[in-house]
Amino acid sequence: MAFRPEPTSPSSSSTGASTAVLWCNLGTPDAPTAQAVRPYLTQFLSDPRVVELPPALWRPILHGIVLRTRPARSAAKYASIWLPEGSPLKVWTARQAGLLGEALLAQGGQPVPVREAMRYGQPAIGAQLDALKADGVQRVLVLPAYPQYSGTTTASVVDAVNHWCRDVRRLPELRFVADYHDDPGYIDALAASVRRHWQANGRADVLLMSFHGVPERTVSQGDPYADQCLATARLLAARLQLTPTQWRVSFQSRFGKARWLEPATEATLRELGAAHGGGQSLDVMCPGFTSDCLETLEEIAIEGQHTFKAAGGGAFRYIPCLNADAGWIAALARIAQRHLAGWPLGPADPAQPSGPM
Repeated sequence: MAFRPEPTSPSSSSTGASTAVLWCNLGTPDAPTAQAVRPYLTQFLSDPRVVELPPALWRPILHGIVLRTRPARSAAKYASIWLPEGSPLKVWTARQAGLLGEALLAQGGQPVPVREAMRYGQPAIGAQLDALKADGVQRVLVLPAYPQYSGTTTASVVDAVNHWCRDVRRLPELRFVADYHDDPGYIDALAASVRRHWQANGRADVLLMSFHGVPERTVSQGDPYADQCLATARLLAARLQLTPTQWRVSFQSRFGKARWLEPATEATLRELGAAHGGGQSLDVMCPGFTSDCLETLEEIAIEGQHTFKAAGGGAFRYIPCLNADAGWIAALARIAQRHLAGWPLGPADPAQPSGPM
């Protein structure tokens, strides 16, 4: 294997910090067009962590059917939620990275650079690790934007980091955060967002917590995702002092013919819309998403509302993701600090060469 040549000294843009955080989210196309969506979907759906089918079986389906039909449909959905600054997920993820860096400085008193990265699309994980290394960073905490662990998400981030490592001669020290589904600060931030929503809009009859779905077989193979989603929901319901009839859990974003986690969000919305003869009000939130994106803004806030109301439901209100909420950023900084413990956070040690070995 040929290793890439490496700089002999930090770049002129170096922050001087020896330790950094890589804040990793799923990813997004660069534009709400079929031309931009197609390469993004190709990368996403080619990941064996996402689609666990034999390549010989999946590739003809992906390239012969999915990538010929889905990009245009997905592009129209992205266009319905696109912001002037770009993709909501990319906008919020970048904002979170900047705010996390500020919070780490405020809490710890030393600068800790934070770079955002996308598992699929730009800015890519490898490119951001290259940039950190060029800045002289010697230690990197990889912090996924997924509170609940899944092989389809968190482990895929680790795969991307390991792929980058294969071509790098002198590796930085690396740590990975697996999950924070039951972190008290994360739960407190979710509860505070619900209470603010209730204060501004009133309280609906039911609070639905919709999590991203995964194929059911992933759970039988040892993935803790479903259990962690349910644990998050129970902790949040307890923090909000909800009775069993006042909250529900469901799983969204099904794809393909395999059996996925249940109950499905779409079916649950129809059920709740028709309950008690119709007219029931509903609040919906997506605790597993730390930033608003296609799956929350289009699939839930737009399509989910249509499904609920078409079934006879009354008022439907979507509670936004945590995004740049101050309580959430403070909690995220505390999570990062726990995993940074023991690492020097100040200027890089000049005795530690950063060039090739």
